[in-house]
Parts: sequence; C-alpha cells; structure tokens
Amino acid sequence: MRILGIESSCDETAAAVVEDGRIIRSNSVASQIEEHRLYGGVVPEIASRRHCEAISGVVNNALDDAGTSLEEIDAIAVTYAPGLIGALLVGVNFAKGLALSTGKPLVPVHHLRAHIAANYLTFPELTPPFLCLVVSGGHTHLIDVRNYTDLRVLGQTRDDAAGEAFDKAARAMGMPYPGGVELDKVAERGNDKAYKLPRPSVDGAPFDFSFSGLKTNVLNQLHNARQRGETVSIPDLAASYRRAVVDCLVRNTLLAAEETGAKKLVTAGGVSANSLLRRELKTVCRERGLSFYCPRLDLCGDNGAMVAAQGFYEYAAGNVAGPGLNARAELSVESLSV
Repeated sequence: MRILGIESSCDETAAAVVEDGRIIRSNSVASQIEEHRLYGGVVPEIASRRHCEAISGVVNNALDDAGTSLEEIDAIAVTYAPGLIGALLVGVNFAKGLALSTGKPLVPVHHLRAHIAANYLTFPELTPPFLCLVVSGGHTHLIDVRNYTDLRVLGQTRDDAAGEAFDKAARAMGMPYPGGVELDKVAERGNDKAYKLPRPSVDGAPFDFSFSGLKTNVLNQLHNARQRGETVSIPDLAASYRRAVVDCLVRNTLLAAEETGAKKLVTAGGVSANSLLRRELKTVCRERGLSFYCPRLDLCGDNGAMVAAQGFYEYAAGNVAGPGLNARAELSVESLSV
C-alpha cells in the first residue's frame, strides 16, 4: 500500500510517498529556514504564505521521485494537528482537495505520532510497545506507545519545550536561528562543567519537565557577566547548558522506563538529533540492557515520510476523515478526534 504524506505544520513544506508504512519511495522537503533566519524565528504569516506557494510543487516532486501517479496512491495522509494554524490549514485543504478530486481516502495524522513513526522508517523491525521521548521545538513528552494508534502521555513539559529552551538560550548567546542546532555544534567545543546550572524537576510529577527556570538562569548569568564587564566563554556556557537540559531529559526517561518496565526506548522529534542526547541515551540503554532507537538525522525534523508512515497505521485502524476535516492548533497525542 502506498501512502502520500503531506506536512505543513511549521516552516517545512513536505510531501512523501511511503510503502507499507516502512519503505520510503520519495521524500521532498521545501525549507523556509533562510527566510525565517532574518527574523530570528518562524513568522507564522510568512510560513503560511510560503506553504501556499510551495505545496503543489513539493507534492508533484514527491510523486515524480517515487515514480508513481496519484491514481496509484492508495490514501492521502496529512498533518492536521498540532502546529501553526495557518500553516496547517494549507496542508489540510490541499490534501482535502486531492482526496475529493481523486476519490482517495483522507487520513488525518497527529504531528507527534508522525515523529514517532520516523523510527519505523529507520528501523523496519521496530514494533510497539515501547517508551518514547518526543523532543522538539514545541513539545517535550514521555509517551507510552502501546500500539501504533494507542498512545498514553506519561509526562510532559510544564512550560518551555526542550527545543524552545535551546533556541532561546542560543539566541541570548548570539547564535543564529535555528539556535538549537547551532548550540549543539558550539557545545562540542566547550567544557560542560565550566558553569553550574540547575537540573529542575517537578514535585509530585517525576515524569514531567520544566525548563523555564534553567533558561532564565542562563540569561541571568549572561546579563550579570555583561554588567560586570566579564567575558563569557560561549562554548563552555553552551556545553554546560546542553548538559543540564540533556541530564533532565535522560533522568526522567529512565525513571519512566523503570516504572513501566519498558524494554525498548525510542526518541523522536527535532531535538532527537542533538548529539549529546543521542550519545547519552545510547550509553545508558546499553548499560541497562535496553534496546535504543532514534531516527536517522534527516528524519528527525519535519518531513512528509513520517506522516505517510503513521498514515499507513491510522488508515489500517480505520481512522479516516471526510471533507469536513479541520486543522487543530492544539491536540493531545492521545486523541483521535477529527
């Protein structure tokens, strides 16, 4: 079965063709990073306009690269939640138009479920159940993946997402957008013990995260040093900050693994590309006898292949939508509501 997946939840316009939820036949992405870099972050109105301009060409590229036609596609999957509402609407309405004109089934896909499904493309042998740490610019969740469409949130951030915390600290350190990627590179050259930073936890909720206080601590250190005329070692501060964020992520993930008895640990989302996070989780999983999975680097960010992969399983579970499908800016990963 061939699924066409369409993604437009933020600043990448993407489409892909995936076979049987595991085999990538094509994966086309039009990125807006260079334009949004001018503003230091994603500008929603600009993102929506660029999706409108790019989506037709991106979908055609995906079909051409896969050597297939719309007639040979079995279903059309699209990210409908969560994300920037204007950006989501572009993909949802385009997918609805394709489904209506071709008579193909329309499959709504939750963005976080799609990120998790990127692992099915990287590891064809991977099957639920497993514990997944989803970390991105807008989300930080610990999810009990019971099967492909039955997911339960064990913990999540109470304030900033890990990716947001990386981006904001990186901007304060003078790094260009996307800051988290740049901070990861700079941190590789630094001493992660040079600056003392807290490892916040949430009382009574051991699987939840909180990064706003940690981020504020770094901003205060930068501000105070400038007020005193002191020099800040940006590589050392970046390394210390990255270490603190990763320590929190790994700590809570291991606690959840112990609580649930999970034997397989999975990561997903843009921050799963963070080099220290990947190294640390790989090491602790080896020490504890857990199987560890993380997506290929090119599948960590937003892409159409992950949408098509999850779309395969949503379709198999009977989760299809009609022409009334609407985009949702916020929606729990547990929900099947369309």
